[in-house]
Amino acid sequence: MARLPLVALLAAVAFAACAPAGAEALRPYTVVGDAIPQPLTGTKGDATRGRALIVERSSTCILCHSGPFPEQAFQGDLAPSLTGSGARWSEGQLRLRLVDAAHLNAATIMPSYYRVDGLTRVGTLWRDKPILSAEQIEDIVAYLVTLRN
Repeated sequence: MARLPLVALLAAVAFAACAPAGAEALRPYTVVGDAIPQPLTGTKGDATRGRALIVERSSTCILCHSGPFPEQAFQGDLAPSLTGSGARWSEGQLRLRLVDAAHLNAATIMPSYYRVDGLTRVGTLWRDKPILSAEQIEDIVAYLVTLRN
């Protein structure tokens, strides 16, 4: 259990490193079971942009996750590897994990990247703003579903 304070600290640092997506209004979505089946934007994202977002340190993904990113020397080990995510989860399941991981696990250290309500201890600059835009969520989902091994 000594690792829990370190995990919480790293999650806070990762969250603080993010730049909020801006003042765009959140698009409505529907959770069905353990997934958000429909894209937030009404269209699928771009996998190339999604990969670029994942390996960009400001998006925080690889601060906690590792994956098939040989160009990144330092990858996280606090969360599951992203390798094989497309084989483990459906597009809708991946979308819910990005939008609001706490919906599935209230004790998760993963930030809710597209939720603004009901959050506590949120820095002033990030209040009422999603961390990622709907387009960024869809781009990341589009890339993650390609990771089958």
